[in-house]
Amino acid sequence: MPKSNPVSASTAIELQPRSEFTSAVEYFPPKLSLHALRNAAAGCKACDLWRTGTQTVFGEGSARSELMFVGEQPGREEDLEDRPFVGPSGRLLDAALDAADIDRSTVYITNTVKHFKWDGTAKRIGRTAPEHKLHATPNRAEQRACRPWLSAEVRVVRPRLLVCMGAKAAQAVLGSGFRVTKERGKAVEPSADFLAELGVDAEFTVMATVHPSSVLRAPSAVDRERERKAFFKDIATAGRYLRRRR
Repeated sequence: MPKSNPVSASTAIELQPRSEFTSAVEYFPPKLSLHALRNAAAGCKACDLWRTGTQTVFGEGSARSELMFVGEQPGREEDLEDRPFVGPSGRLLDAALDAADIDRSTVYITNTVKHFKWDGTAKRIGRTAPEHKLHATPNRAEQRACRPWLSAEVRVVRPRLLVCMGAKAAQAVLGSGFRVTKERGKAVEPSADFLAELGVDAEFTVMATVHPSSVLRAPSAVDRERERKAFFKDIATAGRYLRRRR
């Protein structure tokens, strides 16, 4: 049974003894593989988000994928199902992949942060209702502690194209100065900092787009349709880029 969280993330953390933020590297298995990394990440306590997420939500998909998608963090549905991008954002991503003739089973999908961070006191209707947990943005320390899991996934999968969805995901790979609104849909190189963290020679290109949740949050139907078309266009561009490089 999933554990319940009747208070906000910030309150839950405050009620616990404060841990020292470390690095996910300390939890790495001796030999890197997706299976070994997933098992190791399940016990990660590099930051305090393990106290509030139901479980670690690791990436999933083909270990030999040429195409990797990276989001920001799991949401409430992902937190309960232990799978990335299965909620509303995931369904929009699936639709974009279908439109671009990209089979989801052939790609690898993950997040930069592996635990669901939420805030706002959950309403109680007999028990804690997860649908009332409000998404909260991981801070820089939490992102920094968790990023080595993403680096390890890239090292193992070795994609040719990494698509970052959302500002936090893009900045984790491309640097804090990167702006999705200005550079979305363009093929760019990963930051020197991220390459250094990989610790191995890696050749891959990065492309950034918005997070699908931002499309769903657009204020009007007209805005949502415009943003949906732009997001679909970016995913189609990623598919064409890979096909041209083969």
